[in-house]
Order: sequence, then C-alpha cells, then structure tokens
Amino acid sequence: MTIKTSLGILAGKTAHFFLSKMGRGSTLPGKIALKFDKDILNALAKDYEIVVVTGTNGKTLTTALTVGILKEAYGQVLTNPSGANMITGITSTFLTAKKTKSGKKIAVLEIDEASLPKITNYLKPNLFVFTNIFRDQMDRYGEIYTTYQMILDGAAKAPEATILANGDSPLFHSANVINPVKFYGFDTEKHEPQLAHYNTEGIVCPKCEHILQYRMNTYANLGDYICLNCSFKRPNLDYKLTELTKISNTSSEFIIDGQDYKINVGGLYNIYNALAAVSVAEFFEVNPEQIKAGFEKSRAVFGRQETFRIGNKSCTLVLIKNPVGASQALDMIRLAPYPFSLSVLLNANYADGIDTSWIWDANFESILEMDIPQIFAGGVRHSEIARRLRVTGYDETKIQQAEQLEDIMNMIEKQETDHAYILATYTAMLEFRELLASKHAVGREMN
Repeated sequence: MTIKTSLGILAGKTAHFFLSKMGRGSTLPGKIALKFDKDILNALAKDYEIVVVTGTNGKTLTTALTVGILKEAYGQVLTNPSGANMITGITSTFLTAKKTKSGKKIAVLEIDEASLPKITNYLKPNLFVFTNIFRDQMDRYGEIYTTYQMILDGAAKAPEATILANGDSPLFHSANVINPVKFYGFDTEKHEPQLAHYNTEGIVCPKCEHILQYRMNTYANLGDYICLNCSFKRPNLDYKLTELTKISNTSSEFIIDGQDYKINVGGLYNIYNALAAVSVAEFFEVNPEQIKAGFEKSRAVFGRQETFRIGNKSCTLVLIKNPVGASQALDMIRLAPYPFSLSVLLNANYADGIDTSWIWDANFESILEMDIPQIFAGGVRHSEIARRLRVTGYDETKIQQAEQLEDIMNMIEKQETDHAYILATYTAMLEFRELLASKHAVGREMN
C-alpha cells in the first residue's frame, strides 16, 4: 500500500469518525480520501466479492433485499444503504467497512448508471444486476439507449463478471456483450401477442425497428415480448417467477423457481426487485430457507414505502422520479383499503433532474379512482405539480399548495383521514426525511 493510499484511508476514516459522532452519514469521507489517492478503491475493495446493482428504478430496494438474504448465508455484508451510489459514496462505504467474522468478504453495492463506467475503473465486480432502464433525468442521462451504453461500458471493464439482467426488458437483449449473461423474468400466464399501451417507451425492435408486441405485459415495456416482423423475442429465462399469489399495498406473495416467497413491501414493481434478489441468491447457491428468512426480516428502506407517524396519522413515504416509477407508485397506493391524503413533493434540483416535464407522462389520472379527500402539493415546483393534479379532473378546491415541506407536514398532521401517502422526488424525499428525523419520526441513515 502506497503512502498516499494510507494517508487517504486515515483521512477518510477520521472524517467518518467525527461525522458519526454528530449522527451524520456523508459522502465526505470518500471525497477526502479520493483527494489523496484517486485510485484508493483499488486498495479498499481488492479482497471483496462484489455484486453491483444498477438500473433506473429499484436499485435501493433490490440491494437491500439482496443484502438481507446474503446476510443469512454469509453473515456480515458491506453495502451502501442510503443510496450514496456515486464514486464518493462507494469509497465512503468501503472506508467504513467493519472486519468480517467469516472468511468471505461480500459487498452488495447500488451504483448510479452514469457513474458505473468510472467506478469499474477501480473495482472489479463478480456480478452485475441490471434492473431496468426507463426514461429518467433526460438532462443528465439522455435517452434510454444512451443510459444502456453507459451500463455496458461499465460492465465491459469487468469482462469476467456475470451480468444478471431483467429478461423482460427488450433493451437488455438488444446488444451483444462480452460478459456472460443470465436472465430473470416473469413467466406467468400468456396470451396472443398484443401491442403495449400507446404511451409506452422502449418498444421498438432493436433488430428491425418494428413495434414489439407482448404475450404477457407486466407494466411499461416489461414482459414476454416478440417482434412479429423479424422474430426477435425475449430470451430464455434462467430464473422465473411463475405465479403472483397476492399483491397488496403493504406486501406481496409469489412463486419463484418452485418456491413460495413473501416480501413486506407492496406493489407489482417491487416484486421485480425481489425476483432480482432471489436470482442473485440462487446464483450464489443460497438455499430457499435462507432466502425466506432474509425476506422475512426485510422492510421498506430510505423513502421506498418507508412508514412513520406524523402526530396520530399513519404515513408512507414513496420516492418517485420518472413517469414509470410514479405510475407504479400510484398503482400501489390504489391497493390501499382505506381513504388517505396524497402529498406530492416536486423538486427540480440536479439530483432530481431539472426537467420536470415527465410529470405529464405519469398516470396521475388514476387518483380519480382512489378515495382521496385531500391533496397537498409541495416542494420547489409545487405550482407545477398542483397544475398537473388539477388537470386530472380532481376537485381543485381540495388541493392545497406549500413550498415549505414543514408546512406540508403540518397539513398532514391536521388532515381528516388517518392515513397519508407522500410521493416525493429525490431531494424532496431527503429534505422531508431530515424534517422527520429532527422530530424523531424516522432514524437518520448512516453511510
């Protein structure tokens, strides 16, 4: 180990020590360490077997579910639970690693799509998990094809690592890659090929540019796709979900590769995250009982259906950041068997994506089918999201606006109904959680 690497590790760990004493988690230790040695990840990660989770939606929960399972099998697992998924956050994660009791050192890391090519210059994963790619933060990522190329460029720097990809996404079967590839997906009831919804992106055949059709369409562009012009179709699946047993707003039950499983978060979209986690577990030859034990201990994490109380109101915070994710979150809350208020918090900072036009592609019209007596529009762009919600046809006299999130919190505390759902973009979610943490409604996440 070089002197600059040793100094970087010392400086980073010292920064983490003082920040942790203040009850803070931060990417600052990684940032400081990288100032001393830009290659410091090489030294920090060299003894680890590394699983990387990347994609547009589902990274944080897929990572958490995978960590829960692998802890049952191997004990301690290093991870970045609060979603600090760029190079400074990943470096901080390794700086704060504790000594493992077992001989096997495993890290399961959520990594930002655009950061992946940079990070794989310094660490070499054993397994990549590709969740999905939807249109997201157009000002930062560009089109879905650009995002996919970023991911492929990152994976190509670890050519011996297996890619475990969502086989239901046409994009992940559209290019030849140098890595070995395995696929997971839904293998439920089929029908004759049909077109997807007219507002669905990513359904052009990558071989002949005709429109794909679906023998089974779970949501968005995911499912058992086929091109009737050139016969491009979904690949054979290595890991299969064969039955959806039960889906509610708080939990889901399903069968994967002949085994019954349950997770303690709701909504169809989160079942894909669970399927990815089970696929990782089977790749590592973890037995079904350990998988079930990991799932049983799993809970919603860091703004992904995280529950808490504001006064005497039962609340759930859900991150939204693009049309597909927002539509799926709305589908999930529609399953609630009780009335609830809806708060939508819209920011437009760099981490959210400055372009907020995506809200017009999300299916907010579905709120008309729900028992929602009050809506609160908040965040920096509160007037924009309030306008979007009015356009749905919802009674505008029942929509209140406030830029300050503390005002939203006060509105929720005084609302009529016992339940509240809060949908928030990334920085709005962080700000709202900080308010909640200051009132001891949630704990602060430590990196």
